[in-house]
Amino acid sequence: MSRKRLLCITPDDPDVNERLDEAMCDWEVCSVSSLADAGRELRSNRYLVGLLVHDRDTHRPAELDTFLRRHSHMQWVGVFKTRDLESAPCRDLVVEHLCDYHTAPVDPVRLAHTLGHAHGWAMLRRRPEPVADSGAGSPLIGNCDAIVRLRGQVERVAKVAAPVLIWGESGSGKELTAQAIHAQSERAHGPFIPINCGAIAPSLIHSELFGYERGAFTGATKGKAGLIESAHGGTLFLDEIGDLPRDLQANLLRFLQEKTICRLGSTRQIAVDVRVVAASHVQLQDAVAQGAFREDLYYRLAVLPVTVPPLRERRDDLVTLSEHFFRIYAEEKSPRLKGFSNRAIAAIMDHDWPGNVRELINRVRRALVMSDGRLIMPEDLGLGRSASLMAPAALDDARMRTERSALRECLDRSGQNVSRAARDLGVSRTTMYRLLSKHGMRA
Repeated sequence: MSRKRLLCITPDDPDVNERLDEAMCDWEVCSVSSLADAGRELRSNRYLVGLLVHDRDTHRPAELDTFLRRHSHMQWVGVFKTRDLESAPCRDLVVEHLCDYHTAPVDPVRLAHTLGHAHGWAMLRRRPEPVADSGAGSPLIGNCDAIVRLRGQVERVAKVAAPVLIWGESGSGKELTAQAIHAQSERAHGPFIPINCGAIAPSLIHSELFGYERGAFTGATKGKAGLIESAHGGTLFLDEIGDLPRDLQANLLRFLQEKTICRLGSTRQIAVDVRVVAASHVQLQDAVAQGAFREDLYYRLAVLPVTVPPLRERRDDLVTLSEHFFRIYAEEKSPRLKGFSNRAIAAIMDHDWPGNVRELINRVRRALVMSDGRLIMPEDLGLGRSASLMAPAALDDARMRTERSALRECLDRSGQNVSRAARDLGVSRTTMYRLLSKHGMRA
């Protein structure tokens, strides 16, 4: 059995280190003397447990907070002098970031037990490592059959310059797929210009896409290049192409055929070299049949069709994606929050995800803010049993009212003393200030 690995941040003090050596005799130890050295070590090697021997002469509270927040995936044990714990910032560090602490001089036997417990806890929390090839370097994360097929399609269509038409449900990742096509193409060093055809006012979309010359309309004091022209040498992504007005569809078709545009208020043709990638959440064949979309434009765009799978067809990737978004938005969470509970994972797996990846991102971000414990629970994601009985908006409103009422009651009872109110609620002072800010309250 391989030895357990421990990163130890300790000052160069023989008396302290002799006691630590007794406690760490069963560990493979890497000792460093500064946070900078610890950061460099953690960038190249993986540790589950860290030991921090606090030195107030070299460890500033703000620097420690930043370091421990960045490496919150580890279990940290601290060693402090009793006088240091009289400092409020130091106590906040212990409460927010450490799984346990000891006071100096340490008892080697007790510290050895604590480190062993921290390692056991880290092993219980650790989930199976993802399969080796999860699309490293691609924004399309996952290993399920559907996403592997999508990555294969992206790799093939990226090699040619023909137009691409992406279909997928809302929130499934159509723009991310377009970005992956651009990143793997010969135009990767050129611009990627996304345009949501349904988000631009009909009266402005022509000038936004094709640009205009000075005096083309009231207020046009100087000429402006359009978004198509801005994508020269790169990729133009037309999201929700089905929402493009029919008169603009004719202009877009002409551009696809001739590779030139004419600015509003001009007769001069401007050559533009772009690759067009379009996307739609509606089946354009149906729009063609209903007369809402030009058939000739459809066939110009659908040279290389790509389908993005909905999240319900990617259940094997749900845990991987959830933990990926947990890491991305980690700055929004409390430092004490370490990950997902087994109940939360089960709720994620049971949910149908009608809003696809966008819904998963929103629920994870909400849980990062709402969770009060060390692990995210189903209720934090809005996936608990009680949540299913209420509309999401009503549930959020009820929770906000209850939370605000509890905060106000504790503040009134404590005489507006934030520290005392935080103790009554069982949260840290940092969390208390975060909650007060969220509700626009002042002590």
